[in-house]
Amino acid sequence: METNYRRTHITVSLINYHFVFCPRYRRKIFLRNDVETRFKGLMSEICEELNINIIALECEKDHTHMFLNAPPTLSPADIMAKIKRVTSKKLREEFPHLQHLPSLWTRSYFVSTAGNVSSETIKRYVEQQKTRG
Repeated sequence: METNYRRTHITVSLINYHFVFCPRYRRKIFLRNDVETRFKGLMSEICEELNINIIALECEKDHTHMFLNAPPTLSPADIMAKIKRVTSKKLREEFPHLQHLPSLWTRSYFVSTAGNVSSETIKRYVEQQKTRG
């Protein structure tokens, strides 16, 4: 993976998040290609608005995986709240078979961070700082 550090006048960062989340009751909403296509389109719009880069985005029949590069000003909770709020509202408005649902997504999600080096490498680097002269 190439190193694409984000640079502002006060920060340099590389924050990659792996998110996984599901529709309520594990409904298989992504069996329909039009729903998946629209979801991915909405994700592009949301991420552009939030200055998030989509590294990878794939949908299984009953969940989605996203690998996103985010600015340091956004928490994972902020990102998920915006994604779930907008996609739930738009998909339920645009697809009649989803309209009866009070909400599209579960409240839960999985998130993990990932960078270009392992946690063990960072731990070793930090531990070695005191020994440097």
